[in-house]
Amino acid sequence: MNTDLTHIIRGYSQGYFLMTNDDDDDEAAGRLGWYCSNERTLIPLGSRFRYPKSLRRVLNQERFSVAINRDFPAVVEGCANRETTWISPELKEIYLALHKVGWAHSFETWQGDRLAGGILGIAIGAAFIGESMFFNISDGSKVAMVKLVEHLRQREFDLFDAQLMNPHLSRFGAHIIDDPEYKLLLRRAILRPRKFVD
Repeated sequence: MNTDLTHIIRGYSQGYFLMTNDDDDDEAAGRLGWYCSNERTLIPLGSRFRYPKSLRRVLNQERFSVAINRDFPAVVEGCANRETTWISPELKEIYLALHKVGWAHSFETWQGDRLAGGILGIAIGAAFIGESMFFNISDGSKVAMVKLVEHLRQREFDLFDAQLMNPHLSRFGAHIIDDPEYKLLLRRAILRPRKFVD
């Protein structure tokens, strides 16, 4: 696996993403490689974005504070901490290296000094490529999602790529587009300079 960071950002810019093969029956099991999909899931940044009324109550109660990159390594660990994970030790190191040079970010929710949840992603131009999310406290990742969308709107991002659809994302209005359309939107977005964080 080429871990040159320029090569890695180029791969993401072309619509690929890194993942460790976790199929024990596959000869490539445990290897980190580039993947693409015929379909991509986008989180809308406009009026199509939505969330449940129950979450609106949580937001109004202001149970969580929000931070960016307060504890990036802990978010990477939280995203990898599951029974089956595609985030290998090698991929963790890549995320940490990308973070050090300003490409990878964590968007976090906190309850006091406890990390409640977070979203791990890579920002290239006006595109935010969400890699993974997790929670330690109920609603922590959901609040992070709402607040991240608000942040991306404020920063005038064009694209929030969530990669693969799941029931959790569909509740936020996530929708699927085909790969050619995704790559066209991605090419446009990465050409627009935006700052995820100052």
